[in-house]
Amino acid sequence: MNLGFSEGGSPTPPPLVHNKYMHRRHFLTTLAAASAAAQSSPLIHPKALKPGDTIGLITPSSYVADPDRLITAERTIKYFGLNLKIGRNVRKKSGYLGGTIEERVDDLHAMFRDPEVKGVFCIRGGYGSAQLLNHIDYNLIRANPKVFIGYSDITAMHLAIHKRTGLVTFHGPVPLSAFTDYTQQYFKKAIFETAPLGVLTNPPESNQLRPNHTLRAIRGGKARGPLMGGNLSLIASTMGTPYEVDTRGKIFFIEDVGEQPYSIDRMLTQLRLAGKFDQAAAIVFGECNDCGPRKFEPSFESTFSLGEVLDEILGKTKVPVLGGLTIGHTNDQLTLPLGVMASLDADKGELKIEESGVV
Repeated sequence: MNLGFSEGGSPTPPPLVHNKYMHRRHFLTTLAAASAAAQSSPLIHPKALKPGDTIGLITPSSYVADPDRLITAERTIKYFGLNLKIGRNVRKKSGYLGGTIEERVDDLHAMFRDPEVKGVFCIRGGYGSAQLLNHIDYNLIRANPKVFIGYSDITAMHLAIHKRTGLVTFHGPVPLSAFTDYTQQYFKKAIFETAPLGVLTNPPESNQLRPNHTLRAIRGGKARGPLMGGNLSLIASTMGTPYEVDTRGKIFFIEDVGEQPYSIDRMLTQLRLAGKFDQAAAIVFGECNDCGPRKFEPSFESTFSLGEVLDEILGKTKVPVLGGLTIGHTNDQLTLPLGVMASLDADKGELKIEESGVV
C-alpha cells in the first residue's frame, strides 16, 4: 500500500507530476493506436468466380519451365470451367526464379490491369515472392480487386497485399496441387460461392484408430477475430519489414513443411518474442508434413518432437490453440480467405469462417 512515501522515506511525487506522466502515456498510446489504424485498409472482397471466367496464371516465385507441369496447370483451370491466360514471362527462368523481379512484377500487374482476367492464380510457390513486395503497385491492385490465390512462398504477397490494399486474398492450393475431393470442395466454396465457408475441420477418417490427420487442442478455448496467417518460414522472414504480419485480435494460422523441430522452435520463438502470439485472439498450427528430426551429427545428443515444441511454446500462450488442421502443404487442403471474420473452438477442433471472401 502506498502511504505517500517512497521506499527511501521521501514523499512521492505530487499528483500534478503523476498526472503529467499519465497524460503523456495516454497520448503515446492513442498515437500508436491511430498510427496502426492509419496503416490498415478497409476490407475489399473480390467478385466470386463463375464458369467461363478467365484466370491469369503467373509465377511470382520459382520457375515452372517443364511443359508437362504447365499442361497440368492448364488442365486444372479448365476442369473448374475456367479459361486461362498465361503470363508473358511464365516460362522464363532466372536461376531458381520464374524470371527477373521486373518480369515477375510485370506479369502480376498485367493480370490485375487486364479487365478480361477475373482471378490471378500462382502456378506454384517455392522461393522469391518476397523480392517483389517493394515493387508492387498496390494502388493498381486496390483499384482492380480480383481473386488472388496461392500458398507457401506466396504468403509474403498475401501479407503485403492485405496490409497495403485490404483485399481479401486466398491461402489455398495452386494449379499444381493434388486437388483431392476434399480440396476441391473447399476450393470451390471459397472462390465460387458467396456464402461463408462455415465450420471447417479435417476430412473424415477411414480408420479412427490410426487417423491420417490428427487434430488436438494444444490449449483449449474459444475465440473470434479476423483470419490471418500463412507459411511460418515466410511470416518469420518478413518480420521487421513493412509487411510483417499483424496478429492483433486475429485468428492467427501458421503452417510449414520439411522443417525440423529445432527450426520450428526458432521461428516460433521469434514470433513469441515479437509479441505475435500474445496479441492474437487464437492460434491454429496446421498439419506439418516431414517435420520430424533428421539424421544429424553430432550437435545434439537428443532432440524434441514437433509436438513437444508446440506444447512448450504455443501451449504456454494465454489464447486457444488448435494443432493439426489441414492447411498448407497437405494433399487434403483447405482454402482460407484472409481478413474475414472467423471463430475457433479448439476443444472441438473447429474453425468457423463466418464471412464470405467473395461477393
